[in-house]
Amino acid sequence: MILRRYGILILIILIIFLILAFLAPLFMGSANETVAPPFSKPLWLDLKSPTPRSYRVKDEIFFFKWDDNPPVTFSLKGTVSFNRPPESAFILLVTPSGAYKLADLSAAKRFDIDIDSRDVPLKLELGVDPFSDLSEIAFSERGIYELIVKSDEDATVALNLDIHVGRWGIFGTDQRGRDVLRLFVAGIKISLLVGISATLLASTLGMGLGLLAGYLGGFVDSAIMRMIDVLLAIPTLPILMVISGIWGRGLWQIVLVLSIFSWMGTARVVRAMTLSIREAPYVENLRALGAPTGYILARHLVPEALPLLLAQMALGVPGAILAEAGLSFLGLSDPLMPSWGRMLHEAHVFGAFTGGAWWLIFPPGLGIAAICLTFIGIGRQLEERTDPRLKESLRK
Repeated sequence: MILRRYGILILIILIIFLILAFLAPLFMGSANETVAPPFSKPLWLDLKSPTPRSYRVKDEIFFFKWDDNPPVTFSLKGTVSFNRPPESAFILLVTPSGAYKLADLSAAKRFDIDIDSRDVPLKLELGVDPFSDLSEIAFSERGIYELIVKSDEDATVALNLDIHVGRWGIFGTDQRGRDVLRLFVAGIKISLLVGISATLLASTLGMGLGLLAGYLGGFVDSAIMRMIDVLLAIPTLPILMVISGIWGRGLWQIVLVLSIFSWMGTARVVRAMTLSIREAPYVENLRALGAPTGYILARHLVPEALPLLLAQMALGVPGAILAEAGLSFLGLSDPLMPSWGRMLHEAHVFGAFTGGAWWLIFPPGLGIAAICLTFIGIGRQLEERTDPRLKESLRK
């Protein structure tokens, strides 16, 4: 009754996950892009501190006002191009406390600019102690600041000046300065892809072996059931760790490994259903008429098993998602694959659990719980519709 009451809510949650997984990355940028200093807090966590600022610089002389405490870092990225190579050109940051030459632009027509205040070579070139904070020195006073592209030739400027203050976005940043919200959204796609793909392969394999075991019986049934008993007796996680270490850490290797060790439950359910209907009169009539086994299985038993198979698939997705998250948390996934388990692994390795950076822990943890509960709800509703015994109990 509870599942039916919240069926629409479960469907809405699933639709939201699908939209975030496949549409949001088109507008949010790369999940592996560094956007702010490491371990930046969410914007809403400390409303009294200054907000990060981003300026698009298109003129050779650009003014902006800074009236807050010194930022954590600042960066300048983009391009500067000239009609012909200038004899003398440079980028200058003029502050109330002094001027800083950020880059030399001489002897070339085009320059790709990528400046970060944390770069040690930049500090050494400016005569600043490499262990000191350049952003704190440059922005030590409040007032009007100038960013100047000074040259003896006309310049085309396309620069982005980003001033970071230790806060970023809705969920902050991780140890590499990546946006946690982008990583969270990218993790939805990975979890859905692994969960659905592994469950689909496992359900297909389980349905085929379950149909054969239930319909043929005898030695085939005994062999398949003993194999299922052996696989169920093996501790899954250590085996998954060993096989993942041997086969590699790619996405599809994980899907294949999970599917190999996830088909046994489906095979048992399908076998039980097949045993209950293989002696039905219409099946006996087909055998008496000489219908081949493949025809009976494909034309009559498979359609009977599909509704039950859909429920088993929906209930199997959470297990695959949790298994992938467990492998990723143990470091057995691709480091470049932004999954929720990988987020928890990196949060643990880089001290987020002990350092109080809870915004790295809660999003993937809540995401895993929400998506697993969603598929469990879908699976239970499908079970209610396909299992006559559940229908009768609900009516009572």
